[in-house]
Amino acid sequence: DPESGCSWNPTRQWYLLHQSSHLPLDSFSHCAKCLTFTWNTIFSIIGLFILAIGIWGLSEKESLESERITYLGSDPMLFFVLVGLVATSISLLGCIGALFESIFLLKLFTGGIMLSLVLEVLSGIVVFSLRQHIKSSLQNFLMVAMLQYQDDLDLQFIMDEIQAGLQCCGVKSYLDWKANLYFNCTSPGVQACGVPASCCVNPLENGTILNSQCGFGTLGMEEFAVQSTIYLGGCVPQLNRWLNSHAGTIGFFAVVLVVIEVGNWHCQIAGSWQAAEIACSTVF
Repeated sequence: DPESGCSWNPTRQWYLLHQSSHLPLDSFSHCAKCLTFTWNTIFSIIGLFILAIGIWGLSEKESLESERITYLGSDPMLFFVLVGLVATSISLLGCIGALFESIFLLKLFTGGIMLSLVLEVLSGIVVFSLRQHIKSSLQNFLMVAMLQYQDDLDLQFIMDEIQAGLQCCGVKSYLDWKANLYFNCTSPGVQACGVPASCCVNPLENGTILNSQCGFGTLGMEEFAVQSTIYLGGCVPQLNRWLNSHAGTIGFFAVVLVVIEVGNWHCQIAGSWQAAEIACSTVF
């Protein structure tokens, strides 16, 4: 029945669509192909950058050495590696699928995008509903990282990155470091009454060499005397201020990310229907 088109024989239609994963595209599908390839190339680069950060972190902490490989599963840098791998893999599926007009790869890409969207929405809901609990948990985590600063290289790395990145010191203030066994003023070691170099305003000597002792002795001095040497504010208040001041920017980029993902998804659905219609019209 020629008037019924492709729908009259679904078994034959399914067979024909899977006979050729490379179908000629019309002008609309060609536009979708270009957009998909461009955006996914950008996201592939971002994914590779995140992956590089994770690998760099593992390398810096020597987490891939034979004596530390058993603790790799608890290494926070592994999260960056996994996120980078997933983002790069999904984006490459979109790039290659669009470049070679492969319906199979584009279907895999569409499934990855759908899964990512669901996870992002669920993550947003969880973070918003548990924001107070997350804040409390973060504060407790930073306290543990501060207490075990010298004993756990992973926690030391995280604490240094947070303090240097947010320009803060301690959990609520720089005085929190008195709770650390090695930095406490009663400690007999050279670190007594000090704070880590990541608390220092200018930890580099002559702009090149890290002065690991730039924070030594600061806990035994008056606040006005050390304010030009170390950061006085804690990381939790500083993080709250940063989030409040950048809330609009964070929300904007989150919306843009979702729009791009939905746009990619829509392009692939539309392109797939166009390709299916071409296959049907070619045969029927």
